[in-house]
Amino acid sequence: MNPAHTHASVWDAIADTPEQAANLRARAELMQKIAAIVKESGWTQTQAATRCGITQPRMNDLLRGRVSRFSLDALVNIATAIGRRVHVELTMD
Repeated sequence: MNPAHTHASVWDAIADTPEQAANLRARAELMQKIAAIVKESGWTQTQAATRCGITQPRMNDLLRGRVSRFSLDALVNIATAIGRRVHVELTMD
């Protein structure tokens, strides 16, 4: 029997490399923050999509957390379109 392997996060478990895990983590966090802004603003998916400069189906993907469908660049552009500035911070693990 193989001992269970534990991971620091779900991203570490599904990614092939630490770099991929970090990218997934950053995208997921940004998506969660954008989704919270949409919810707090009371926008429909169509209203949010228009404000973000994307289609409604793409907004649906964002709100459902489909991380694999968004690059960091795309998420930064979406955040900027709704008047937010993305801040990047490097920390030691």
